[in-house]
Amino acid sequence: MQRVVDFLKEAQTYYLATVEGDQPRVRPFGTVNVFEGKLYIQTGKVKDVSRQIHANPKVEICAFKNGEWLRLSGRLVEDDRTEARQAMLDTYPELQNMYSADDGNTEVFYIDGATAVFSSFTSAPVTVKF
Repeated sequence: MQRVVDFLKEAQTYYLATVEGDQPRVRPFGTVNVFEGKLYIQTGKVKDVSRQIHANPKVEICAFKNGEWLRLSGRLVEDDRTEARQAMLDTYPELQNMYSADDGNTEVFYIDGATAVFSSFTSAPVTVKF
C-alpha cells in the first residue's frame, strides 16, 4: 500500500471516477492519507461526488507521473469518526480554511478491497492488492 500512497502524493493530482446512473463521472482530487493502516480520501457531503459514492461505492482512481500511471480500484467505505476526519485535516492544513472535522460536511472514506496496477509503456504491469 505504501507504494500506492507515495505515488499518489508525488503525482499530487489524481482522478477519481464514480458513476451517476449510467454515466461515468471523473474529477481531480489531491487528498490521500493513511490512518490506522488504511488509505483514505476526503470530500464534502454537499458535493455530487459524495452522493455518487454513497449510491455506488465502487470507484477507480487514476494518476500519472514520470511516464508511469496507476489505476486503483476498490470500494470506498465512509469512516464517520471525528478522529479520521481530523487526521486528514491535520495532513492537509490548507483544507482547514474550508472544512473542519465536525462541520457536518467533511467526510472521509477508506478504500476496501483495493487493486492497484502500476503501468508504463516500457515495463510490464505490476499489481498490488490491499
